[in-house]
Amino acid sequence: MTGSLVEQAIRSYLESKREARERFLAQLVAVPSDNPPGDCRPHAARALMLLAALGFTVEEHPVPDEIARAHGMIGVVNLVVRERFADGPTIALNAHGDVVPPGLGWTTDPYGAEIRDGFMYGRGVAVSKSDFATYAYALLALKATGAPLRGTIELHFTYDEETGGTIGPRWLLEQGISKPDYVVSAGFSYGIITAHNGCLHLEAEILGRSAHAARPESGVDALEAATSVLARLYEIRRTYRNRVSAIEGIGSPSLTIGLISGGTNTNVVPDRVVFRLDRRIIPEEDAGQAEATLTAAIQSAAAPWPGITCTVRRVLLAEPFIPTAAQQPLVAAISRRASEIMGEPVVAHGVPLYTDARLYAAAGIPTVLYGAGPHTLLEANGHRADERLLLADLHRATEVMALALCDLLSV
Repeated sequence: MTGSLVEQAIRSYLESKREARERFLAQLVAVPSDNPPGDCRPHAARALMLLAALGFTVEEHPVPDEIARAHGMIGVVNLVVRERFADGPTIALNAHGDVVPPGLGWTTDPYGAEIRDGFMYGRGVAVSKSDFATYAYALLALKATGAPLRGTIELHFTYDEETGGTIGPRWLLEQGISKPDYVVSAGFSYGIITAHNGCLHLEAEILGRSAHAARPESGVDALEAATSVLARLYEIRRTYRNRVSAIEGIGSPSLTIGLISGGTNTNVVPDRVVFRLDRRIIPEEDAGQAEATLTAAIQSAAAPWPGITCTVRRVLLAEPFIPTAAQQPLVAAISRRASEIMGEPVVAHGVPLYTDARLYAAAGIPTVLYGAGPHTLLEANGHRADERLLLADLHRATEVMALALCDLLSV
């Protein structure tokens, strides 16, 4: 079969499976996989059933429960599909099935997969259950049309991206379950992500001594000390705008104090305040140095307060995802097909979030992000109420991936 005939067959097959692809995605959205609390085993079971119904052989790789719990989750089963066409490189396609909890403000059922005006709504529909469908149907098209390919395509469907990826992609690599030569990780349709921020989460605990509010001088007010620490952190945050990454789309470092708790009652001097912060690390920064600088700033701000002790611990440290020359075969193949199909230039850029792609890259595997979705996370309402996906983008991204994989692995 000539190249043009193969391409035509792939396009025709995918067009015939549009409704099936939407049903596949809807069934994945319908199964909650909120993380936290992190019991994603029911979703993995549904995904396995759906993939098996498409004719794939699906490997289950459960993470021992005690390890899942140590990483803040209840249960994790990672799924792997392998389709070998002939000798040649292995390209893995990775998407995560765990999602942030829905939160408030939805105008529809977060698990209803309702379709309105061409959009499907639901938690995880864009980030990144959509790419279960994108990747599965791209691979299915290559199998069904008998495209003459060399190498192997794997699907990695993992379940701990929202807690760092340690028992998802990193687990698959460290356990020797997969050794891909290239990876495409879940992304959006109008850009190819080759770089992203790292992320540091720190927890600070500030301890004082409680006292009755009628005799506050007999206590040590942890909240008063905490306000001084927080003021210092916000002062540091204002300096970050002066640092801008040279990589398009990344921007500046950021700092957010996302959680805070403390005190025992209105009439008691608070003896304990705990807060957590999120520090985004641009690719030009050293993650270890960023952690050391912030830790020192917190402790130095607390030090002048008599009777106060301050402890800082790391919750998470994700290294930045840095562009490399080894990504270029993936970038070139996806850019050519995506620019043609999406009707606009689709080029490499960075984003200010962090993803599991960094874990493959850290293992020396050329990795990019591409999948189904709009230009930005904001357009998809990612991590917000009424998360949505334009179904036309799902179908176009699937075509892009099928044809780009065909180009990369053609005999």
